[in-house]
Amino acid sequence: MIKNITTMVFIVILSSFFSIPLFALEFNQQSLGISVYWLIPAGLMTLLITYLLFINHRLKRSQQELAMSELRLKRTVEGSGDTLWDWDIGSGEIVRINDKYMVCQDQPEKNALFLPNAHRIHPQDLPLVDKLLKQHFAEQTAFFEASYRLKDTLNQYHWVLDRGKIIEKDANLNPVRMTGTVRDISHLKSTEERLNLFAKCVESLTDAVAIYDKNYQLVDVNPSYLKLFGGLRTHYLGKQFNLPGYDEKYISEIKANLKESEHWQEELKLRNFKNILLPIEVSIDEIKNSHGQITNYVVLFSDLTERKKAESQLHNLSNRDRTTGLPNRNLFFTNLKKLAQQDVHHALLVFDLDNFKKINDSLGHQLGDSLLAKLAMRLNKLARQQDTFYRLGGDEFALVMTGTNDIHTITKTAKQFLAAIATPFKMANHELVITSSVGIVLFPEDGSTPEILLKNADTAMYHAKQKGNHYLFFNDSMNEQAVKRLQIENLMRFGLKEDHFVVYYQPKMDIKSGLLVGMEALVRFITPKKGIISPGVFIPIAEETGQIIDIGEVVLDKACKDVKRWIDQDLFDGRVAVNLSAKQFSLPDLTTRIDIILQKNHLPSYFLELEITEGTVMDDPQEAINVMRSLSARGIHLAIDDFGTGYSSLAYLKQFPLNTLKVDKAFVDDMHNERGRNMVDSIVTIAQNLELHVVAEGVEKADQLAILEELNCQTVQGYYYSKPLSAEEFTEFLKQQKSVKNKQTTPNLKVVS
Repeated sequence: MIKNITTMVFIVILSSFFSIPLFALEFNQQSLGISVYWLIPAGLMTLLITYLLFINHRLKRSQQELAMSELRLKRTVEGSGDTLWDWDIGSGEIVRINDKYMVCQDQPEKNALFLPNAHRIHPQDLPLVDKLLKQHFAEQTAFFEASYRLKDTLNQYHWVLDRGKIIEKDANLNPVRMTGTVRDISHLKSTEERLNLFAKCVESLTDAVAIYDKNYQLVDVNPSYLKLFGGLRTHYLGKQFNLPGYDEKYISEIKANLKESEHWQEELKLRNFKNILLPIEVSIDEIKNSHGQITNYVVLFSDLTERKKAESQLHNLSNRDRTTGLPNRNLFFTNLKKLAQQDVHHALLVFDLDNFKKINDSLGHQLGDSLLAKLAMRLNKLARQQDTFYRLGGDEFALVMTGTNDIHTITKTAKQFLAAIATPFKMANHELVITSSVGIVLFPEDGSTPEILLKNADTAMYHAKQKGNHYLFFNDSMNEQAVKRLQIENLMRFGLKEDHFVVYYQPKMDIKSGLLVGMEALVRFITPKKGIISPGVFIPIAEETGQIIDIGEVVLDKACKDVKRWIDQDLFDGRVAVNLSAKQFSLPDLTTRIDIILQKNHLPSYFLELEITEGTVMDDPQEAINVMRSLSARGIHLAIDDFGTGYSSLAYLKQFPLNTLKVDKAFVDDMHNERGRNMVDSIVTIAQNLELHVVAEGVEKADQLAILEELNCQTVQGYYYSKPLSAEEFTEFLKQQKSVKNKQTTPNLKVVS
């Protein structure tokens, strides 16, 4: 018996499900109490519709809740800025949700072994990503997490933070699915780079920086702090703020001032790590957070030592010469008085330029001032660190050498200054050559006050000026060397007038045939009373005084005359090499002078070779090239003498119109060891590469000749073949050579009877 409607509905549905006709059921009218034949169809239909409406309502409600949940998820993802990804590891497909940088789906690259999106990852970051992902696959990490650069659809790289986890495995526990998020952290990287930049700036500051917390406990210091105060960083961390040498009361005053003004600054005297008291400017600033609360204090220590020096220099500008920048006459007397009070030895050298007035009068005072400024720069560099160079006025200078009365040191310095002054100046299309006279006095031997010392130095300089480009000690007993120099100068001057300079010739021999191919003209100074004066003695003096120009012309003239005679006698057909001094080479009319001598002796330029030292041509390489090209255009051969002993540049060497390189005797003497042999080999190789002839000088032994021949050196000169010979002796040498040459070239004739 069915007691309620629900049971009846169930029966109706059941009968419908099993297709049982409703009328086939037997009902007891008495038990129901009503007639159900008409009620059952209508009721069942109502209930069915009601149930279906209920199911539909629940379904819509579930769909709404699902849509709302998806909306919340979408908004959450959008709000987070993350990109969700789902990786089907088997297929390699990656599905991205809310991806604003990349397409929604990536297909794996062909032949990709592991990372399906490797083509989007920056090549430099790819190894790291691959490593971290493999570690996660190997269950070495709970999550995969990596920062790297990822390319978007516009082919622009972004820094991203990629985090993910394997969420599904197959029956063999192999990963089949992985999900995660990608976050753009480019702005974080930019901030990180800025912070690193600021940190590096603080670390690289030359000023010392210390950072304290709000309780004045030290948090950190930069390297300059440790450089200034010494010690290790850990030694300072956590310590309370203090200033060595200043008590707590002073520190409390600083803190009180900071509360009122947020900034404090003062110049203090603090000791560095060497315990040296230094002027240091200390400044302190508060650092506050966004809420205005103090979080830190930054203390800056600026060493004022250099600034104080600069201020001192500015203060002393009134004591410096405006034209040259050198200390002036006022400071000269002030400092000399201080030295006199110290009771130490020192020397005073007073310089006066010879004939400087002529330059001022002819070229103008402006050019004269420029010349003085350049001269001051050149000479000031030669002074020792403890010495001081002054301009006393006009063309008068002074050098105070502190703490020495050593004659060798003083004379060496005087020579250096004289040589530097005599070196030509190229200014306004002019080559200016000046000389100087130097007077030297010693303290306390030659005076006890600055005034007396200067007076005696001026007296010595006056006597030196009479001798020209010279230096003299005020004390005659210390003037022995200067007297000897003066004697040699006078002898050279007299020798030029009386023809005491003669030319000797040293043969140049072909290393293969042993026959003469040329010779070098060497000057000899033979005096009636003093005999032969060594070139090492008179040539340096001649170069300083400028007499080398006249001597050089005498040698060139005599060499050309002798060679012309030997050519006419059919004794010689090679070249004579004549040394050209630096002063000769710098003459503006050099080529004209040489032309006159060649024409005077009717000698074709083919027979002349000029030897120039490396130092001469490298003083002004471009000007040297111009001069050498002018000489070469006349058919004159050019040689670099003593190659390798100077400071030549191969870049310039290949531009010089050279014909010959001469290997210095020092290298030839050193060939007994491998290093010396290699040096000569290198010079010969350089010459061959530049298509230059090679002459080795100073050959004295057979083993040297053998090595040079092995190294393919072409020509040699030296005592092995002959010492330098006079013109008469060389004539006989030429005759012997001609006889030998004739024998070598005459064929053996067979006599037929």
